[in-house]
Amino acid sequence: MVIKKTFGEKIFDVFNIILMLILVVVTLLPFLHVIFSSFSSSKYIMQTKGLMLWPKGFNTKAYELALENPILGRSYINTIIYAASGTFLGIFLMSMAAYALVKPEWPLKKTFIIMIMITMFFGGGLIPTYINIRNLRLLNTMWVMFLPSCINTWTIMVLRTGFNQVPSSIAESAYMDGANDLIILFKFIMPLSKAVLAVVALFSIVGYWNSWFPALIYLKDRKLYPLQMVLREVVTLGENAGIEQMILDSMSDIAEEGGDFITMREAIKYATITIAIGPIILVYPFLQRYFVKGVMIGSLKG
Repeated sequence: MVIKKTFGEKIFDVFNIILMLILVVVTLLPFLHVIFSSFSSSKYIMQTKGLMLWPKGFNTKAYELALENPILGRSYINTIIYAASGTFLGIFLMSMAAYALVKPEWPLKKTFIIMIMITMFFGGGLIPTYINIRNLRLLNTMWVMFLPSCINTWTIMVLRTGFNQVPSSIAESAYMDGANDLIILFKFIMPLSKAVLAVVALFSIVGYWNSWFPALIYLKDRKLYPLQMVLREVVTLGENAGIEQMILDSMSDIAEEGGDFITMREAIKYATITIAIGPIILVYPFLQRYFVKGVMIGSLKG
């Protein structure tokens, strides 16, 4: 049956479409500017006024210099380790916590939910956290980048709500067949909660991938830096000894193309940004089909 829309509903739909198109353009144009600038010859970067909407003088020199920087490759591997370890460990621990909060026969469930909710609104602050991490001897180690942050109380409540959507009869049947709680959680509850788990994993991966502040506070060894710390040096501070030296070593080739030190440094900034966001863009399509369903499940009151 075709439902006829009123004139007001049609106007509302047109307004929504126009608004969404404006938001898409506003979001997409800066993104395209960065990508096209990274593939443009360095001499055109400073000459172009406003946004660059297509590559000018197609050139991959900026990528060659950026990828030759040894600390960039090392930081890339570090970030993958931090994101993978933090996401896997976080989902493992938070799923067990959420499953415990789902069990109706647990007498202390409400007490623990209140305790967990309190931590969402109150925290010790940066200095007590630093002292605690120092006492645990996590400073200047890889563990500090994901171990203190792998548990998120809001995510536990989202997972709890998602697990609540699984019929309790499944767990009861598994109990009758001799399954314990771990088997029920990992072989029944979690496989039936793929949507909410995918959303949690996506948020976790993006969070770890974009994280730089913990490295600034807790890390001194540059070999342990995540990608965003190197990106901060290149883009925000405008200084990275390795890249600057490579630019100086390649000045003859850069000069032949009409560029100079400053324009090539700008091109490398754009290339580094593109390299940094690449994996997230590749991962998102695989999880996108779960995204809407998982967000809706997680938003329901449990």
